[in-house]
Amino acid sequence: MTAADLLSRPAAGITSARAHVVQGACALAAGMGVGRFVYTPILPLMTAQAGLTASAGADLATANYVGNLAGALLGMFAPRWGRSRAVHRGALVLLTASLAAMPATHSVAAWFVLRLLAGAASGVVFVFAAGTLLGHLRGRSAHLPGWGFSGVGAGIALSGALVLVLEAAGDWRTAWWSASGLCAVLTAAAWPLRPEPDPEPAAGERGAARPRTHRWFSVLFASYTLEGVGYIIAGTFLVAAIVQNSSRTVGGAAWVVVGIAAVPSSVLWARLGRRRTRPDLLLAALLVQAVGIALPALVGGVAAAFVAAFLFGATFLGVSSIALAAGTHLRFPRAVALLTAGYSAGQILGPQVATPLLHHGYHLALLMGASIVAAAAASAALLRVGFPHRMPAADEHQAAADA
Repeated sequence: MTAADLLSRPAAGITSARAHVVQGACALAAGMGVGRFVYTPILPLMTAQAGLTASAGADLATANYVGNLAGALLGMFAPRWGRSRAVHRGALVLLTASLAAMPATHSVAAWFVLRLLAGAASGVVFVFAAGTLLGHLRGRSAHLPGWGFSGVGAGIALSGALVLVLEAAGDWRTAWWSASGLCAVLTAAAWPLRPEPDPEPAAGERGAARPRTHRWFSVLFASYTLEGVGYIIAGTFLVAAIVQNSSRTVGGAAWVVVGIAAVPSSVLWARLGRRRTRPDLLLAALLVQAVGIALPALVGGVAAAFVAAFLFGATFLGVSSIALAAGTHLRFPRAVALLTAGYSAGQILGPQVATPLLHHGYHLALLMGASIVAAAAASAALLRVGFPHRMPAADEHQAAADA
């Protein structure tokens, strides 16, 4: 091996890390930012133009979250499929097609099936992309996975801006077709993403005992599941609640603010991790998010709407990145898939528990969501008691497989 080869290795590693970040961000932008969350700004358009009722809108949201749970369970019970590049690519194609098919019908039943399929595809994409990012970037700067997760915020901002622009010139059908086109572009950029090779533990590590982390993982799982219930109420109805008291333009603009705030949030929370522990950060992020969700229900006006959007956007991705990183740190088997499954199950419950309150508008639903997120914060506070901030180095290879 020449000296030039040795010198080129660090540069090649940096380039490879950046490529994984960009490709992972594009996958998450397509799977989550567009495929999943574009429904939020389109919902008021469908209510006004396609005759979609509030309860039917909640049912479509639930269908998406049921599908998302199915996708996450695939990663949990069939980990090889969850790490399959072919399955990931197929999910991206299915997601793009499901968005394009939404305007082809006025049937709520057909929309239900399409959002169910989109949710399953999103779940597969998230488990694959998140696990790939955490695997490839383990041991590197903590902010790198954060930039990967910022793809969700970028997708929200791009799709939200697209719907906002199209609102004056088009209708709900045009919004769905445009979202499908955006998803296709992001899919092409994410196409090369490949998982980290399955690690082979060293001979001395094969019989190593796992650290006992069930106690802390159970608390983390409970907190993250409650977050799924509470945050998705705002993630589904925030724009509709703002539109109810202002205009569709303000609601659409607020959703763009959510995306813009979300883009750097994971990186900023990661940087805060240099001074604070993950349990401390998770508690802080959940408390701030609860305030953001409750704000538009308690205070009217455009300013309150934008502040609420900013607080929500600045925390919901941060909560996910902190929780998934904590689960990976605990070396719990299939931590990412398990946490995502709990999060997805929570999101199924969210719209359903909020639906009875929608007859009185969206404000009571937002207050319920804020209360549930506050309960998630209370659970996260328990993690601060005895959390193992340092784990045995001998288990590093096994952790890569478990993530």
